[in-house]
Amino acid sequence: MVLLDERAGHYWQLNGTGALVVQALLDGATPEQVAERLAATRPVTPERATADVTALVAHLVKERLVTDS
Repeated sequence: MVLLDERAGHYWQLNGTGALVVQALLDGATPEQVAERLAATRPVTPERATADVTALVAHLVKERLVTDS
């Protein structure tokens, strides 16, 4: 998955896990639900999954690609 900031012309390429996170959020899952799903399906602890989802969302908000609601 590639995200494009049309205002600035910047691209962000997401790996498979990042794409899964973004797609799940677009589908209406909460960050907590996404982290739970990652921890259940990937070799990662729940704490690490939560930290990774939180970091990705924070980065997307910082880059103004999404809003935090």
